[in-house]
Amino acid sequence: MFQPSLTLTASAGITGSVVETVGLTTAVADFPAPVGAVVEIERPGAPPLAAEVVGFRDRLTLVYPLDANTGVRHGCRVRLVRTARTIRVGDALLGRVVNAHGLPIDGRPKPVAAERSRLDRQPPNATERPRISEQLSTGVRAIDGLLACGQGQRLGIFAGSGVGKSVLLGMMARYTKADVIVIGLVGERGREVNDFIERDLGPQGLARSVVVVATSNEPALLRLQAASTATTIAEHFRDQGKNVLLLIDSVTRMAMAAREIGLAAGEPPTTRGYPPSVFALLPRLVERAGRSRTGSITAYYSVLVEGDDENEPIADTVRGLLDGHVWLSRKLASSGHFPAIDILSSISRSMTHIVTAEQRAAATTVRRMLSALAENDDLINIGAYRRGANRLVDVGLELRDEIHALVRQAVEEPTSAADTTQRLVALAAKAEAKLQAAPVIASIPRVATPGAAA
Repeated sequence: MFQPSLTLTASAGITGSVVETVGLTTAVADFPAPVGAVVEIERPGAPPLAAEVVGFRDRLTLVYPLDANTGVRHGCRVRLVRTARTIRVGDALLGRVVNAHGLPIDGRPKPVAAERSRLDRQPPNATERPRISEQLSTGVRAIDGLLACGQGQRLGIFAGSGVGKSVLLGMMARYTKADVIVIGLVGERGREVNDFIERDLGPQGLARSVVVVATSNEPALLRLQAASTATTIAEHFRDQGKNVLLLIDSVTRMAMAAREIGLAAGEPPTTRGYPPSVFALLPRLVERAGRSRTGSITAYYSVLVEGDDENEPIADTVRGLLDGHVWLSRKLASSGHFPAIDILSSISRSMTHIVTAEQRAAATTVRRMLSALAENDDLINIGAYRRGANRLVDVGLELRDEIHALVRQAVEEPTSAADTTQRLVALAAKAEAKLQAAPVIASIPRVATPGAAA
């Protein structure tokens, strides 16, 4: 029988009876349990079915089961088990793989974690949050050099399916300088869980990580709860004074689970079928990350963009809530460019305040060259661009291979933030020297007709 870790309350004697089921949602009469309470539905000839109260309709209480509702029939007794959920947390979780209830699923003995923490903790008070002032090295050159992330910052990784989000998250977990890594795999394919743990994360990354898993076949409540469980574990380590890296993959699947629950509870669909509760849930989750007076949670939330549409509702909402975004390009991924980070479409809103003036200037120089190359990409590809028409494009073409060497990186190639900064500054200095030395051929860029003599 399923037995999650929960907080005992004095009202645990409340009971009711099943009157109807609609899909997975079960309506219970004479059952004044609060929203969020965990209950048990008794089934003839089967173990009790755990469920959670998700809302009310008229005089009925709506509960959503944590497993298939096979065997539930009219009149089954429903009993309140607990009204507030907690999980066990502690250092014993390091190196372990757990489910949405914080219970181990890696086949090893149950960890001894004496402390309990609520799943619905409130974020730190806004006025008590220290400013983000120090960089957190991720070990990924494109991020550390051009999209520097601060301790306590929250960023999104936006991409369509199959562009390399999970591999990038694995690199960050393996090479980051954070003290503890907490990874939430929400709605992941079951086959890919071990692939991520053994291939992308590896023994080196797992040793200082806690992995929370809720696969795509699990009930929507567990997929939704997995993100809260991962955040609660991260908060525990932050309260110990540690710098935590929290990776949630993906927020989109969590939102889909919340949509499933909301619609089942009778909420009206709004944007693309998402009920209002989904858009209220997202800020409550991401605001729990960040700095506190004792430690920090630096969070990366992956967003699975439907149809590569960066303005779809979940992507648009999450982008407005976070302190920056990293956009992965399918075009770059198709060309073998890894990580497929589109530098010009990405931004870190805290970078200006956490890196040196030298690195800021160097990053600006490299961005200017990338922008000039992108603006003239069509002319360059068809051979219509005339060298000398634009100094920045000329230098960008000359240093293009070096720029790509900086922002490309093999999965098994760790790099420190100091080495990345050194390479970035050296590249920018070379570019500035060439820009100063290049003659001005024309004030207005000119192009030649295809096939014409230079």
